[in-house]
Amino acid sequence: MNNEITMDSVFEVKDLRLDQNKKFHVLAKDKREEALEIMNRLNFPTTRNEAWKYTRVAKIKNSKFSISDQETIDSVSHKLIPGLDGSLLVFVNGFYKAELSNIVPETGLSISPMSDLDTSSWTKQHLGTVITDEKEEFFSAMNTAYASDGVAIKIDKNTSVKDGIQVLFISTGENVFAATRNVIVCEDFSQAHLTIEFFSENANNCFHNTATEIIVGKNAKITIDKIQNENPSALSVSTERVRQHQDSTFYINTITLDGGLIRNNLTIDVAGNNCETNMAGVYILSGKQHVDNNTIVDHQVANCNSNELYKGVMSDDSTAVFSGKVFVRKDAQKINAFQSNGNVLIGNNASVNSKPALEIYADDVKCSHGSTTGQLDEEAIFYLRARGMSETSARALMVSAFIMEALEKVENESVRAYIDHVLLEKFGWEF
Repeated sequence: MNNEITMDSVFEVKDLRLDQNKKFHVLAKDKREEALEIMNRLNFPTTRNEAWKYTRVAKIKNSKFSISDQETIDSVSHKLIPGLDGSLLVFVNGFYKAELSNIVPETGLSISPMSDLDTSSWTKQHLGTVITDEKEEFFSAMNTAYASDGVAIKIDKNTSVKDGIQVLFISTGENVFAATRNVIVCEDFSQAHLTIEFFSENANNCFHNTATEIIVGKNAKITIDKIQNENPSALSVSTERVRQHQDSTFYINTITLDGGLIRNNLTIDVAGNNCETNMAGVYILSGKQHVDNNTIVDHQVANCNSNELYKGVMSDDSTAVFSGKVFVRKDAQKINAFQSNGNVLIGNNASVNSKPALEIYADDVKCSHGSTTGQLDEEAIFYLRARGMSETSARALMVSAFIMEALEKVENESVRAYIDHVLLEKFGWEF
């Protein structure tokens, strides 16, 4: 299947309702058609929309894309993170590639591509229950309408996944559009570590719209390391929507190492008492790259903690956006919520728009938020140079020290070693 589309006429493309695509049965035909109708009613996001005020997506709207399941690559060995064991699922341009994947059977773990499931599978009761904003959010509706495949993961009650799970989304080709929908369910008292990676392989101006629904059961714990390392022409809208239940723990680390235009939407509904929520992010930008991290933590009940730390380094003509909001509802007493965004601008043309915010309706809480943006301390650089370091090494050391606090949130040694290797190779930064 290879169909050319433009975002201006995307709503008119009847053959992309995917009723001819027999691979993805979980999202029903009527659900897709409803999403197409919603897209018809909604305006494509512009800077006049508050949520997109600092991110222009006109390039997505004005591009011509194709959807194709015919593209493939020879090997992913050079993309894999050394030391990560367990199951590997590879998707190329939004379609599962069994020949590149390796699903390792494990008791208590159900894992497969969505294309292997049908309407009677366990995903039916979860799919579409966490992401519920299609009627208001254009890209969520687009994902529902066009998702070709995705990963389905369920960790059974009282199960601790022995090895990690690695999911690769790879874009290849020219002007290719991919949409993937993922569901992750951690049942009560379960535990798992998941690495989700986005790469480019001989790709130019490819657009990936991915959405992930995550349910964290009672006393469950899941850690997600999300790595974005595409190329400067990559276009991406990536959404995670999380629902936490009582006594659960959720970690997510979003590491953006390369990409052209990236929007990360992260929304966490803290729906149970005594939950721990931890979010960290690092974004390293150069050229004309643009990254927008949009986060929401909704504390709905009492006695919960959330911590959010994002740090960015921008050089050349790059731009970044951080928009974070923490809600504390009326009955959510004794909440500890902390939010911090720090940025370093290297050069005179880079810029950042940072807007952390709190919206509190309870009175017995401890909440704080802050944002800092500046350049490297020239006096500190002079101090290091006076002790024998070159200017390049001194600046690299300063940058390394700045982002270290956020990088330390990545606890998996293999993932952290991979990130350190990329930063050393690209920028000469050592950790």
